[in-house]
Amino acid sequence: MTTFPRSPRLLKGALVSFDLPHPQPAVIIFQYNPDTLSRTLEAQTGSEGSDALRIKGAPVETIKLDVELDATDQLEQGGAALGLHPQLAALEVLIYPKSSLVVANTALLNAGTIEILPPQAPFTLFIWGPKRVLPVRLTEFSISEEAYDPQLNPIRAKVSLGLRVLSYNDLPLTNPGYHLFLAHQIVKETMAATARSSSLDATGAGSLSL
Repeated sequence: MTTFPRSPRLLKGALVSFDLPHPQPAVIIFQYNPDTLSRTLEAQTGSEGSDALRIKGAPVETIKLDVELDATDQLEQGGAALGLHPQLAALEVLIYPKSSLVVANTALLNAGTIEILPPQAPFTLFIWGPKRVLPVRLTEFSISEEAYDPQLNPIRAKVSLGLRVLSYNDLPLTNPGYHLFLAHQIVKETMAATARSSSLDATGAGSLSL
């Protein structure tokens, strides 16, 4: 059975993490794109009174989605000896400090160093098509393992992810995420401009002008 030659290529969602300043990314492509994705935007506005209409910055945006993983096909082909452990581990390490840094910081503390800064999480991008490439921080993570092989390796699982979008309010100018988010907002403003109507006739407001 062949695919219709003019059918559009299906893009995959993904999480991409960088251990800055190292340029080589870790790419976690979603095996199956989630059926739904929920987004919440909390406006950053001023207080009541004269500041009520002031916008203090980009809204705080959170994203929630469920990622499904299945190793059944690999098992039928004689692969997936570890089940879904590698795929789950790739997601989980996004919220772990590097073990090498833990060991190094422990040694510094034992040597009498007064203050140790907590290690930074990887710089992570959420990619959902070409119009949504966003710097994010993983805030919620839950795994439901639904089936196992004879060695108790998980072979089917659902991962619920909560992401907090990082805007130019959160990142310094030197961070690449600052400019990525600004570009994302510019694209959003461009798309919004195409949706605006030049007439108020459909609203019944007549020739309202300010």
